[in-house]
Amino acid sequence: MESTIVDGAWKGHLGRGLAPRELQFVLSVAQGLTAKEIARAFDIAPGTVVKRLACAMYKLGVHRQGAMVAEAMRRQIISPLCLLLAGLIALHAATDSEMSRRDRRPSERRFAEMRLVRRADALELTV
Repeated sequence: MESTIVDGAWKGHLGRGLAPRELQFVLSVAQGLTAKEIARAFDIAPGTVVKRLACAMYKLGVHRQGAMVAEAMRRQIISPLCLLLAGLIALHAATDSEMSRRDRRPSERRFAEMRLVRRADALELTV
C-alpha cells in the first residue's frame, strides 16, 4: 500500500524513489522554503537539510532545486493539491451548465468612462 505525505499545498507519494525525509524536504522546497527555514521547521541542522536535498537531487538526476521540484512532479512523486481543486471546479462547472455559460459584459458606464479618458489623453497629446 502506497502512503502519502501532505505538506501545505503539496502532496508527496512515498515508495516512488525518495526516502520519507527527502520527500518532506522536497515538498518544503516546492513551497518556497529555504534550507534554513526547513531546518528551523524540523528542528535540525541546516547542513542535514542540504545533504538530504543533495541526495534527492542525485536520485532525480538534476543539479538545481527548481529542476528537482519539476522532475519530482514529472515523475508524479509530488503534486500540488490545487490540481485536485481545479478538477473539482471543472467537474462542478460541467454539471452546472447555467452558471458556466453566464456571460459578463462590461457595463455601459465603464465603457463611456474609458472613451472619455482616451479622448482626454488624445487631446493632451495634440496640444
